Amino acid sequence: MRVFYPTKALLSAVLSGLFFIVCSATNFAQAEPTELVILNWSDYIDPELVEKFEQQFNVKIKEIYFESDDLRDNLVLETEAKGYDVVLINGSSLHIYRKQGWLASVDENQMPNLKYIDDRWRDAFIEARELAVPYFWGTLGIAYRSDLIDEAPSSWMDLFDPAESLRGKIGMIEDATDTFGMALKALGYSANSIDSEAIKEAERLLAAQKPYVGSYTYVGLGEDSALVSGDKVMTMIYSGDALMVQEHDENIQYVVPKEGGNIWIDYLTVMESSTKKELAWAFINFLNEPENAAQLAEFVYGPTPNTAAEKLLPAEFLEDEVIYPNEEVIARSEFYAPLRGRALKKRAMAYARLMQ
Repeated sequence: MRVFYPTKALLSAVLSGLFFIVCSATNFAQAEPTELVILNWSDYIDPELVEKFEQQFNVKIKEIYFESDDLRDNLVLETEAKGYDVVLINGSSLHIYRKQGWLASVDENQMPNLKYIDDRWRDAFIEARELAVPYFWGTLGIAYRSDLIDEAPSSWMDLFDPAESLRGKIGMIEDATDTFGMALKALGYSANSIDSEAIKEAERLLAAQKPYVGSYTYVGLGEDSALVSGDKVMTMIYSGDALMVQEHDENIQYVVPKEGGNIWIDYLTVMESSTKKELAWAFINFLNEPENAAQLAEFVYGPTPNTAAEKLLPAEFLEDEVIYPNEEVIARSEFYAPLRGRALKKRAMAYARLMQ
């Protein structure tokens, strides 16, 4: 039997890591129990990991949920960015939060697990490296009930200009960026188009679609989901969520249309107004322990940006093209570019008219 003798360098690295973990946990354990407030999508953190962190750091996690990026922004605006410690933000919104001065800079001294994060995702948006830690990424596409429709969707037009039999059975996201972005792609434009005529054309398409839309609220992911009951048979959805709701009905399928979709990246950020920044960074660092990040990836069906965690995931997970889209899907999809000034106002006004 071969005996392994660790080198001095390896022992030093291991001891340093243990020292950080023990000291961090000890510092928080000595204090009175406190509350850390997280603004997040629902079902986006494994409850087992929340409980583990609470026990290890003598803290209570309070999660507040939003149903769209627009609604998250409204919640933050209502409180002038106060009352939240950790906020989940999509990449294209980082510039807005930075401009408002709402985000604390990443404290790399308290984030040793940053070394595991793929630079591709840290550098995908200009503000990300300084202000945010990548959480998950994925695609935006269509979930549908294969047993309740005559033909599987292959184009965004199947959602925006549906068959008469789907009247009232379409689901949309209450989000101007996603709604207009994918309507533009359906019409052959870039999701980031700022052309006035393109925006007007997208608005007309969305207005014509409206009688077919059952609601502009994000579809539920549990067994009571409208997709599971059949109240909705086709909906705009994020990739990992499609797999989550598929657990309740194998007839639920997911596709990125031929025009492509949106490649989204979610980031964890710490608010500048937080009085518990040290604890907030400890929480984000905890989620990026490789074992924790791998567990989290399987819980949310999401491709992790944590390279060490990927090595712990089963081959079946890594080879699932809903979770890890192939290069062809990525090539025809887009990141959302930050919109400013007139372009942002045009879309906001068009979306407001649609929601009347």
